[in-house]
Amino acid sequence: MYSSLRILLYTTLTVLPVLVSGQLNDLAQRRGKLYFGTETETWEFNDTTYLSHLNNVREFGALVPGNSMKWEVIQPGRYEWNFTLADQIVDLAEHNGQHMRCHNLVWHEQLPGWLVNGTWGKENLTAVMIDHVVREVTHYKGKCYAWDVVNEVLNDDPNNGTLRSDMWLDIIGPEYIAIAFEHAARADPHAKLYYNEYDIEFKGPKHDGAMKVVKMIQDAGVRIDGIGFESHFTPSTAPGLQEQMDCMKDFTDLGLELAVTELDVRILLPDSPEELEQQETVYVDTVEACMNTEKCVGMTVWDFWDQNSWIGPLTWDLYYNGYGEADLYFANWTRKPAYTGIESALKHRPSHW
Repeated sequence: MYSSLRILLYTTLTVLPVLVSGQLNDLAQRRGKLYFGTETETWEFNDTTYLSHLNNVREFGALVPGNSMKWEVIQPGRYEWNFTLADQIVDLAEHNGQHMRCHNLVWHEQLPGWLVNGTWGKENLTAVMIDHVVREVTHYKGKCYAWDVVNEVLNDDPNNGTLRSDMWLDIIGPEYIAIAFEHAARADPHAKLYYNEYDIEFKGPKHDGAMKVVKMIQDAGVRIDGIGFESHFTPSTAPGLQEQMDCMKDFTDLGLELAVTELDVRILLPDSPEELEQQETVYVDTVEACMNTEKCVGMTVWDFWDQNSWIGPLTWDLYYNGYGEADLYFANWTRKPAYTGIESALKHRPSHW
């Protein structure tokens, strides 16, 4: 039975006028892809314009929760489970007929205090991790197209392709990765199981390190179905079209499907026509790389409206050295050149396709 909050949400969606005519998902599907999707969170649902875009399946064919499936939210206490926020996003996707990318199960960040500050040995921490993976995946069994099982297991430095020193690696050892995949596969045999990572979209030690992670899982005899290219870029650091295609091929040659999972392109502020043109180029290159890669199943932008972006007005100067406006729509809901560039690329197949 739906909660009163969900009923209110669905009633709002039912009577809400269609304010947008975007078609990115339609166009991607016509080109043989499974979806063009977006990240979202429940706190954004109170904006009716935002919700009208999110609810437009011609625009977005998949949803992924930014934070509400992460450990600190799902399991805030050792024996406490809270699926309320994530349920709303899953129910919304189900109501709309959108795919769900579920994100994520094991990560080094956004962990609750009881876990970070606990006294753990290899045996009891492994048991806690398995319990968390199994309970969360089981709760959403049959509702997630894919799970990001492990997230960002490599060091941040793109020139360092080694595993990140965190509580999982330091206490359990590198086998924690295969263990997480093994138990996610048992909990939902039909969900696609992904390893999600950033800075692997161009050649280098981190790209090579991610390939080693995949092979380590495969060598353990454990199922891994996909690799997620996060694709958080700036115009000056983004790889070009061919390099992204080459990197995608490296992973699909290992038998994996692939998805662009967290695409955004932040630019130096204040914006200028030149910055916006460069932003468009990076977005289009990434979309075309996926379109040119047969086993790239879809693309997800890490939200689509600058006002609600994780690289938003409150963080431009604090964390990103004056970079921002990373999404497809300005705060005033004007479409950026990046949006129209993607739309054009999806409509008009380039000659090398």
